[in-house]
Amino acid sequence: MPRPPLGTAALISYDWDPKEPQGWNEMVGCLLRLVMIGALAMAGACSKHAALPAAAPRADDGDMVLVAEGDFIMGSDKVDRDGLQQQYGFASPLYLNEHPQRRLHLPAFKIDRYEVTNGEYKEFLIKARGRGHVPDAWRFNGYGLAPSQAAVMDVALLRDIAANHFKLDMDTRTMSKAALIEAMFRKQHSMDRLAVTGVNWYDAAAYCGWRGKRLPSEAEWEKSARGPEGLEYPWGNRWDPDITNTGENAGGDEGIVAVGSFPRNKSPYGAYDLAGNAWEWVADWYDAYPGSTEKDENYGQKFKVIRGGGGGIGHYALSYFFRGAARQYAAPEMTAEDVGFRCAKGT
Repeated sequence: MPRPPLGTAALISYDWDPKEPQGWNEMVGCLLRLVMIGALAMAGACSKHAALPAAAPRADDGDMVLVAEGDFIMGSDKVDRDGLQQQYGFASPLYLNEHPQRRLHLPAFKIDRYEVTNGEYKEFLIKARGRGHVPDAWRFNGYGLAPSQAAVMDVALLRDIAANHFKLDMDTRTMSKAALIEAMFRKQHSMDRLAVTGVNWYDAAAYCGWRGKRLPSEAEWEKSARGPEGLEYPWGNRWDPDITNTGENAGGDEGIVAVGSFPRNKSPYGAYDLAGNAWEWVADWYDAYPGSTEKDENYGQKFKVIRGGGGGIGHYALSYFFRGAARQYAAPEMTAEDVGFRCAKGT
């Protein structure tokens, strides 16, 4: 299950393109004031004061895989024969929200080969001008710091940021400003390929729209993960925790690793990480499947569906959560350190 949002901290930024000078000085000044006083605000607060033009939406297929038109198996008829609900204290019965298993037909579509990364989402924040929010984690792990900010900070502040935010594995107390900046942005670059998390449903949908795509439907996501024959996991029907990032077997940031780090965690269509690493938002509201007899007060237009299981599960990494048919849900405004997304589009 996704964990609550992370706490806030002071590092915030957009690295605005200096080739678009309108409002540049005002934006940088605002950001630097917020950083220097440790404000717990997002960079979006600054955008209200700087009349920066929005970059044109970027229509970009990027690296996507084709999911062919045809039938597939959605849902399951499984029941909790092992008493997992009672054993682990889950509030809701397991499996029942997947009932009934049925065969559906979908037209062809494309889905991202990988989860959206930090670097890709940062590009969106920089160029889409106020259409998304900075993930909470970026404000204290160093990823939100812009080169334009670092360049005007004094060495004492940079040493503090390097040690306490970037957590560089070196003695920063005597490092020069140039050495600090080089080390910090080398560390930041290493985080570019991590799956982005801490993004709510609305910002995920905005990102996909900016790319000329959309969030996948729940049915599209499940077909992408299970293939036409309804595999239990993207790689087959046998659970193997070494094939995917469950959070216990990864050394990444809060259990999240670079996309594609587990090469065997690939679906029949060639999409990676549809089990593990990050939970993923889909387009649908959380509701009962057609023909279901289950009653749940959480059904309706209250919560959005998340799929795939995440690295934040850690020692609760039951195979149940990583199954292609498993459904969880979250409020669309929620952000969590192990919830991300990928995009889809028609052909």
